Amino acid sequence: MPLKYALVHEWLTPLATGGSELVVREILNHIDADLYALIDFESSNPESYLYKRQIGTTFLQHFPAAKQGVQKYLPFLPLAIEQLDLRQYDVILSSSHAVAKGVLTTPDQIHICYCHSPMRYAWDLTFDYLRESKLGKGMAGWATRYLLHSLRQWDVLSANRVDYFIANSAHTARRIWRCYRRDAAIIYPPVNTDDFPFLSQKQDFYLTVSRLVSYKQVTLIVKAFNKLNKPLVIIGTGNDMDKISKIAKSNIQILGWQPDDMVKKYMANARGFVYAACEDFGIALVEAQACGTPVIAYGAGGALETVRDIRSHGDTGTGTFFNQQTEASLIEAVETFEANREKFNPEYAKKHAAQFSKQMFASRYLNFVHTCKEKSNKREN
Repeated sequence: MPLKYALVHEWLTPLATGGSELVVREILNHIDADLYALIDFESSNPESYLYKRQIGTTFLQHFPAAKQGVQKYLPFLPLAIEQLDLRQYDVILSSSHAVAKGVLTTPDQIHICYCHSPMRYAWDLTFDYLRESKLGKGMAGWATRYLLHSLRQWDVLSANRVDYFIANSAHTARRIWRCYRRDAAIIYPPVNTDDFPFLSQKQDFYLTVSRLVSYKQVTLIVKAFNKLNKPLVIIGTGNDMDKISKIAKSNIQILGWQPDDMVKKYMANARGFVYAACEDFGIALVEAQACGTPVIAYGAGGALETVRDIRSHGDTGTGTFFNQQTEASLIEAVETFEANREKFNPEYAKKHAAQFSKQMFASRYLNFVHTCKEKSNKREN
């Protein structure tokens, strides 16, 4: 009898269209799995590839305004994910950046977790979350601190329910070890590199594409380019939109949200793609390189695995790093890039990006799942 698979993800909504959702889509392209999530508003969305698909959900599906995000119901997330009854399946695949890995399994099942990140607001971003949230102050602040403390305990406990971890980068693998003391294989997420137009001739502007929230550090980019007085285009929307609009000078154009075709057009034509956040992987950095566009990125996290600094790699370099999240450091990186721009080879950037393609992800992921099943069979025998 063929094995039965279940795939568990956090949430499926029109607002959730990031790298973790690309992983879910690619897994479903290659594995016949039943899909589960805390909430689902994609199976009723005619524009979604999940339209009319049967998707299992939790009680959070019926909570007010769940479609706009279940993060507001943070205390209930662990309880909700544990209510999914998956006993009929042989293999549980989870795509987790919060609680999906916490599903309950039996000794006869294999649980393979593709971890995009340990729960960020419980670990790395705890103090940012407390500083920016209205619930981070006063008596409510102490209640929030206790909640995050409890979430960390549950997060570590639920990691023991996973048989095999996959990390989306070496950076994430180190964080998994730090939080859970578990080893993780590294399989980079799928990037639609073939969908991005390649151009060797660039126009005279820099570009950043990002959600406009504090940890993305778009404000830092704006302040640096105010001083550089070089043309910058910003695509994205978020809570920092008003703040950024107020400080941006005339050399900076803020376009807000744009459709995919427009994003790709700007990305292909940009002189350079600027990114100041520390990401676990950073899909946008790879997309820019697929267009033949060099990257100027904060030299931390996943960027160190996806971008090759032109100063150390010469003709095979795909961008330039800056070492501190400061205006001075970014300005120096832009000036360094300008001084070394003739070394940059757009063709090589495209070739470099190809190693992060959907095809490479599928091959590595399927091989890993097969290996895990073989290990399980040997243990049983």
